[in-house]
Amino acid sequence: MTKTALPTMLSFSAPDLREQIEALPEGTALIGISTDGRAIAVDLDADCPHVLVCTSTGGGSTTVLRSLTAQFLHQGAHALVLDPRRISHLWARGLPTVTHRGNVAGIHDALVGLGEEMTRRLDLTDTELDAAPRLIVSMDSANSTLRQLTRYWETFRDKDDPRMSPAVTALEAALWTGRAARVHVILDGTPATSILGAAPHEMFGTVVLARVTASTWQRLAPLAGPAPKQSPRAGRGHVIQHDEVHETQAIWMTDADVVTWLTDPDDTHI
Repeated sequence: MTKTALPTMLSFSAPDLREQIEALPEGTALIGISTDGRAIAVDLDADCPHVLVCTSTGGGSTTVLRSLTAQFLHQGAHALVLDPRRISHLWARGLPTVTHRGNVAGIHDALVGLGEEMTRRLDLTDTELDAAPRLIVSMDSANSTLRQLTRYWETFRDKDDPRMSPAVTALEAALWTGRAARVHVILDGTPATSILGAAPHEMFGTVVLARVTASTWQRLAPLAGPAPKQSPRAGRGHVIQHDEVHETQAIWMTDADVVTWLTDPDDTHI
C-alpha cells in the first residue's frame, strides 16, 4: 500500500471536503481520509449499524462523535446526544431535531424513552418505518456513564424491579436490534461485557481507535491482527471495518461548524 501525505488537520472547511460530504448518500457519513487516499465512511444501512470510538485523552473521540452525528443530522436524522461532561457537545443544545442530556437522571430517562421508542418502531409496517427519521444515539464517556446509570438505578430500585438498569437494558436493545428500528449507536468508550453482555466487536461494525494500548486494541479489534504503531498526530487513528485496518485522518468539525451547517445549510463560509 502506498501511503499518502495527509494534512495534520482535515478541516471541514477544506477545499472540496464539504462538497464530498454533502454528496454522500443518506445513511453514509465520512470518518476521514486514509493514508492510501481512500475515503473511509460508515454506511449504516450496509453492515455497520453502530460505531465504537475509543481514544486516549486528546485522541479525538468527541470530535468523531460530533462529526458523524452532525452528518446524519444534516441528512434528516434525529439524535439523542448523551453528554455526561455537559460541555463536550454544546453544539447539540437548542437544535430542533436533537435531544441533549447531561446529568445522570436525564440520561437515564432519555434511554428509558429510547426503549419505548424502539418498541413503537418495531411495531411499524415497513412503509411506516421508512417514513420515520433515522435516530442516532451518540454517547460520550460510555464507561463512566454506564457505571453511573447502574448506581443511579440502585438508589431507587424496588425489590421486585429488574436488577439491571432499564436505561442500560434499552441501550443494549438498541445495539442488538437497532437496525430493524432505524436506530444507530455511536459510542465513545470500552463498554464492559459485564454491563452490555457481549464483546464490543460483536456489536459494532465500525471501530475507530487512536492512541490506545496494545491490550485495548486486542480487546476491541481482536480479529484485526496486532496493534499497529499509534500516531501522536491529533485526529490520526485507525478505522477497523471487515477486519481491515485503515490508518485515517479524521475530519475536524468545530461546534460552530456544526451549528452553522445544520441551521444555515446554504452558508458556504464555514
